Amino acid sequence: MKYLCQVWFDGAVLDAMTKEEKAALDANSLNYDKDLAESGHMIVAQALQPPTSAVTVRVRSGETSVTDGPFAETKEALGGFILIDAKDLNDAIRIAAGIPLAKFGAIEVRPIHELRAQ
Repeated sequence: MKYLCQVWFDGAVLDAMTKEEKAALDANSLNYDKDLAESGHMIVAQALQPPTSAVTVRVRSGETSVTDGPFAETKEALGGFILIDAKDLNDAIRIAAGIPLAKFGAIEVRPIHELRAQ
């Protein structure tokens, strides 16, 4: 079964890290991605640019509006994702717990709802 592991964290935590700490976190993250790929769990993983680079698109009554950023009242923002293949939710939780950024933020694990053509 496929699960999306959304990586949420407070960017201020990363900003407070030293250059060496950031380099170690990056290396640990890339190594974990490699381990997931080698074990057959990895489908795709991507880091995201900061929320300040985002836009939000809405369509209402046929009109499209675009606003800067997501303006959620929260310190944590979506920083990346890993799409995995796991045997069940417990396996997905085990995999999510190994994501290095779980030590600094939160990993939301959500099953993929696969739509099938009728």
